[in-house]
Amino acid sequence: MGKGFGARRTRHHLWASAVTEIRLMWPAAALSPNARMHWAIKARAVKKYRHDCFFEAKAQAPKWTRPLGKLTLEVEFYPPQRRAYDRDNLLARMKSGIDGVADGLGINDKEFTTMVVKVADQLGGFVMLRIIGDDDAEKNQRPDGQG
Repeated sequence: MGKGFGARRTRHHLWASAVTEIRLMWPAAALSPNARMHWAIKARAVKKYRHDCFFEAKAQAPKWTRPLGKLTLEVEFYPPQRRAYDRDNLLARMKSGIDGVADGLGINDKEFTTMVVKVADQLGGFVMLRIIGDDDAEKNQRPDGQG
């Protein structure tokens, strides 16, 4: 969508994990569970954000293949302004976005066995999703035999 949006598939810093990054636009205030508005307006905002995130995932990770093993979803928020954001509400705002990304990648969002939520110190007005998966359980054995 905006300038600088793009997915990257890289090797993660630990053992043999594959990482896919997808940059999404900041979720609208209407998606917050604290937003008080008519249900139809909220439903329209949910549908639009899910739709936008679906196409962002398709555009940024067109040849994505699901890694073997467990999937971890890391959600890092880069807020548009310096104010306190509640992590629970931020994650709730992202529900339709995560559903849209999962749809765009062709998986069910229940396949994310672990979810990590972070709020970055830098401003930006976007959300970075990182999908981290084990490529091969045997390759991911730690050198010291611990896992």
